[in-house]
Amino acid sequence: MKFITLVVSLLLLAGCASGPRYDTSHPSANHDSRAQFVVVHYTSASLQRSLQLLTHGQVSSHYLIGDDSHGTIYKLVDENLRAWHAGESEWQGRTWLNSSSIGIEIVNPGFRDTPAGRVWYPYSEAQVQSLIVLLKDIIKRNNITPEHIIGHSDIAPLRKLDPGPLFPWKRLAAEGLGAWPNEQAVARQQALFDTQLPSIGWFQQQLARLGYATPQTGELDVATRHVLAAFQMHYRPSRFDGTPDAQSAAMLQVLNQTK
Repeated sequence: MKFITLVVSLLLLAGCASGPRYDTSHPSANHDSRAQFVVVHYTSASLQRSLQLLTHGQVSSHYLIGDDSHGTIYKLVDENLRAWHAGESEWQGRTWLNSSSIGIEIVNPGFRDTPAGRVWYPYSEAQVQSLIVLLKDIIKRNNITPEHIIGHSDIAPLRKLDPGPLFPWKRLAAEGLGAWPNEQAVARQQALFDTQLPSIGWFQQQLARLGYATPQTGELDVATRHVLAAFQMHYRPSRFDGTPDAQSAAMLQVLNQTK
């Protein structure tokens, strides 16, 4: 009798340990992917060091693209989970983008400062090809708008420079992986802005409309310069000093008109 009682008790405990039973016959259609953005970074470290930091350090990302001849893609964190890659960040009013983004790190030293100036490191063709394939897969599966592929410097312009001015944003846009302003439209608009440059307040409004967290002070303060420099590094990497000019104004205008 005691044996039977023990068996019944164990069965009851096993049932409790297995957790509640669910009826899944009424799935809701009201949902979308956790991931709304893809944020691209460079690691500023070697492959071995990058893997160590991203798997056993205080930061992480969903994917890492190596610097070998194949541009090997390492999957480090499941896309359904939150990785620690964005930090304090904001884009289009959304803050702390770790919760709503997929992070991609690319093995790249970033830059080095020399007596002749700052030298940036290029991305290899293998890395770019792997990135294109990966991005197309990610946005298709998660229904992410291509314009929501952004850089770390876009979402944290006061503290980050990656993925840097040599990152191929224009090439990605040609692959349907991001926004890029029509060059003819920019040239026409630039001719108008050459005669009269918009106010600083206008620049701040247009940057915020595009997605950048921008002060609305009407003054060219330090924060506004950093945001404008991040925009220029993304769309006009030949010069990204944070100085308002006609070409930057024209690019902003065209990009926002086509959103």
